Amino acid sequence: MSKIEEKLFQDRYRVDADRPHIQIKDAEVCAKCRNQQCTVCCPAGCYSREADGTVALATDGCLECGTCRIICDEHRNVAWEWPRGGFGILFKFG
Repeated sequence: MSKIEEKLFQDRYRVDADRPHIQIKDAEVCAKCRNQQCTVCCPAGCYSREADGTVALATDGCLECGTCRIICDEHRNVAWEWPRGGFGILFKFG
């Protein structure tokens, strides 16, 4: 059976460097968040906890599933919108 990383590798992502479709609204809010659920719940691993306690976001590879918007229910600190046409996730099988 394949690991999730192997399956995710089959998808492609066109990065929109001029307008990322997802952003952290206020980095200080994430640093104060005691759970930082986004760092463990994002299926693509776009969020990571840094050594200084902040949360880093890498939008390339985002599956556009919306998990981060749902899981950040305490602070609502994620700005998310659909990517512009031609950008974002390109699923290989569907």
